[in-house]
Amino acid sequence: MAVTDPIADMLTRIRNGLMSKAEQVDVPSSKVKLEVARILKAEGFVKNYKVIQADGRDQLRIFLKYNEKKQPAILGLQRVSTSGRRVYVGCDEIPLVRGGMGVIILSTNKGLLTDQQAREQKLGGELICKVW
Repeated sequence: MAVTDPIADMLTRIRNGLMSKAEQVDVPSSKVKLEVARILKAEGFVKNYKVIQADGRDQLRIFLKYNEKKQPAILGLQRVSTSGRRVYVGCDEIPLVRGGMGVIILSTNKGLLTDQQAREQKLGGELICKVW
């Protein structure tokens, strides 16, 4: 079955992995997913990520992060733009997630950025997802 929204699929696999206390999840690799993983690592939501070969295809392996009590670093993941409903905002309209406790990942003309980076660079773009 073909996945119509690869980013939503990636977020769902991460969410399911966290619920089952998995150490890692694998998703088919792409440039956009690599950028999302890079931001999740930079913001401290995942331990690490790497591209591996599986069945002759590149897979993105994401190592999930938990605290000492085995509680996940990611409490919530939400897709904002979907293939059927794109959500664009200007730099002044970027919403805060959980009063600034979370991160929004935006697709801008300078690549994928966090809400903080987009505000600093005065860039708007498409809201990809929210993480908290």
